[in-house]
Amino acid sequence: MNKVVLMGRLTRDPEVRYSNGEKATAVARFTLAVDRRFKRDGDQNADFISCVAFGKSAEFIEKYFRQGMRVTICGHIQTGSYTNRDGQKVYTTDVVVEEQEFAESKAASEEKRNKGGGQSAQTSGPATAAGDGFMKIPDGIDEELPFN
Repeated sequence: MNKVVLMGRLTRDPEVRYSNGEKATAVARFTLAVDRRFKRDGDQNADFISCVAFGKSAEFIEKYFRQGMRVTICGHIQTGSYTNRDGQKVYTTDVVVEEQEFAESKAASEEKRNKGGGQSAQTSGPATAAGDGFMKIPDGIDEELPFN
């Protein structure tokens, strides 16, 4: 089975081109920065995954996805190769997007972009959104949970 699920941030705005011919098809290319679960000193903290989408998915990505947005994609890995101008064979690995979703609200995405990744100063009661996309659980709530 070849199935990929990724959540990360776009490193730049997607690059969209259209194929030639009677039925021009949109092709969107972008890179996702996917945080690594475990970090070692001196290592990079994210993997940069090349993604490509076709047709309606590419058109949606062109319209709504922007640099810095956190998104979730589902798809499959596709490998390929081509010969560059110097005559050398180049191997490629891309995730072909089959489904895409926003992984944070528009307001959170814009706030991150405007404040350079800062945390929200707003709170909306005891359970507020944390910077990692999960709600903060208030202290002392574990006594009320039925599955302790």
